[in-house]
Amino acid sequence: MDPVTLIIAALAAGASAGAIDALKDNTKEAAKAAYGKLLDLVKRRFRGNAKAEETLADHQGDPETYAKPLAKKLTEAGAADDDELVAAAKALLELVDKAGAEHGKYNVTVSGSKGVYVGDYGTQTNTFTD
Repeated sequence: MDPVTLIIAALAAGASAGAIDALKDNTKEAAKAAYGKLLDLVKRRFRGNAKAEETLADHQGDPETYAKPLAKKLTEAGAADDDELVAAAKALLELVDKAGAEHGKYNVTVSGSKGVYVGDYGTQTNTFTD
């Protein structure tokens, strides 16, 4: 799954009343917090772009209709390259859809990149030469 699609899926899951409400209490609270963090990161990325902020708000009310316009705004804002934003989206989807996460549904595919790190709490040192 590409990073923007992952972010859109997470935002749609968070905006869906049923997705989070169906979870058990402790997971529900974690999912609400994860959705709040995701929204904050997207809003930070859109800061100063009123049209993008409006598209995000529209998407919260109608995720199906506004998925493509929001994907365009996220792409224009460089969201696919924001590791923290992609990680927040993946974390929310892992809470909302454990079965999908266990089967690798939310794995992000990156191609043509240098210095990509996937995982938690690691250390990475890059040296690029031509």
